[in-house]
Amino acid sequence: MAVLGRTTAAYTHRHLPRRHFDGQTKASAPNTFSCSNWDSAKKLSPTQRIVTRGGRVIVAASPPTEDAVVATDPLTKQDLVDYLASGCKPREKWRIGTEHEKFGFEFGSLRPMKYEQIAELLNGIAERFDWDKIMEGDKIIGLKQGKQSISLEPGGQFELSGAPLETLHQTCAEVNSHLYQVKAVAEEMEIGFLGIGFQPKWGIEDIPVMPKGRYDIMRNYMPKVGSLGLDIMFRTCTVQVNLDFSSEADMIRKFRAGLALQPIATALFANSPFKEGKPNGFVSMRSHIWTDTDKDRTGMLPFVFDDSFGFEQYVDYALDVPMYFVYRKHRYIDCTGKTFRDFLAGRLPCIPGELPTLNDWENHLTTIFPEVRLKRYLEMRGADGGPWRRLCALPALWVGLLYDEASLQSLLDLTADWTPEERQMLRNKVPVTGLKTPFRDGLLKHVAEDVLQLAKDGLERRGFKESGFLNEVAEVVRTGVTPAERLLELYHGKWEQSVDHVFEELLY
Repeated sequence: MAVLGRTTAAYTHRHLPRRHFDGQTKASAPNTFSCSNWDSAKKLSPTQRIVTRGGRVIVAASPPTEDAVVATDPLTKQDLVDYLASGCKPREKWRIGTEHEKFGFEFGSLRPMKYEQIAELLNGIAERFDWDKIMEGDKIIGLKQGKQSISLEPGGQFELSGAPLETLHQTCAEVNSHLYQVKAVAEEMEIGFLGIGFQPKWGIEDIPVMPKGRYDIMRNYMPKVGSLGLDIMFRTCTVQVNLDFSSEADMIRKFRAGLALQPIATALFANSPFKEGKPNGFVSMRSHIWTDTDKDRTGMLPFVFDDSFGFEQYVDYALDVPMYFVYRKHRYIDCTGKTFRDFLAGRLPCIPGELPTLNDWENHLTTIFPEVRLKRYLEMRGADGGPWRRLCALPALWVGLLYDEASLQSLLDLTADWTPEERQMLRNKVPVTGLKTPFRDGLLKHVAEDVLQLAKDGLERRGFKESGFLNEVAEVVRTGVTPAERLLELYHGKWEQSVDHVFEELLY
């Protein structure tokens, strides 16, 4: 789900220069941000309060961070544009950051883990494998080790935010190491973990609520703006990859390709066909849920395809997305319904007269949930959670497509004449019909065949022998049968219409 509004562990904070790049304004140099403009950017001082308890490091209130950046002048819109542009990196510094979520459950009852069990698990992993604890008050809410972090989604979904890595071999090794550590502690507690996109058995009233202040605000606000927001919070899991760009022009190309093809990723990884013990009518219910969560902060962002699009236009969009909260003095202040544009002008009734810091902006950007999200990198957000091989396949797909120039250009050529209506049609229909979705004179499966070949070619040109990570999705493309449809075949066949078997089938 990745809705918790925290900074991905895979990327570091930076101080930003106060104004323009090379003395130019955006107006005089459209689409010309490049990584060289930001080589002098300074690292932020540590944003987390470090406390030592009994020799163990505790990372408190992390993130959002509290007043770590004290602005010498009020922030301007240009500062917010510069913040996004500071993500530009030369190709040799591009990295792969993978995040995935999973459902913990009791082996006997299949019930979701309670917070007390999660706390025991986190403490066990910290002590056995030397992770630092992340606390909110006196509650453990996550772990950190180097540039990796483990965090909790609202319903206790267990998330690994991976380090920025150079190759997919490193990414898959990181996933395997994490799953080994989690299983080593969890199995002693008779706890298992399930790789699926939507909670298959339990109702929302059965899901425990994690003790994180921001979730109270979100839980109260979401039902006011959509009918399915609480499901996104408490009953979904995703896998996503975070990728770099070299310049504003490179960001635009990757953003457009990512948005156009996100429905194909949704289909290839569709893995959420059950709800409360029965088929739910979708191959990806998780993807469908986003369509009625909060229209102000979700969707296919058609403006990304406008000729005028760039960092500044994304800032304009984000400035008008309603806020959730501001974090001050170790507490979350409810600012729902007001915009960051109001905040920039000092007009937030929840904290009268206060002005935002870059940390506030960073936190706000992580409460926006489109199919592709821009921060100082791009997040591909369309895939359901799944078993471990698919956790390696998802980054492989996007790295092959977006980190290879020839494949990226071929994608842009392939999708150049797709209309906004066609892109939205795919977004709406793929959660139901997957690769069998009609598109132009054929099926989406036929487009996916071309896309998979481009991804494979792109990986082969990288020279790291990574194309084998696509084997997991190659069979899906060949047959046109999504993972969800295979689960439904089992449900109607040898499972004899009992969803309980999925907890064994998709156990990590």
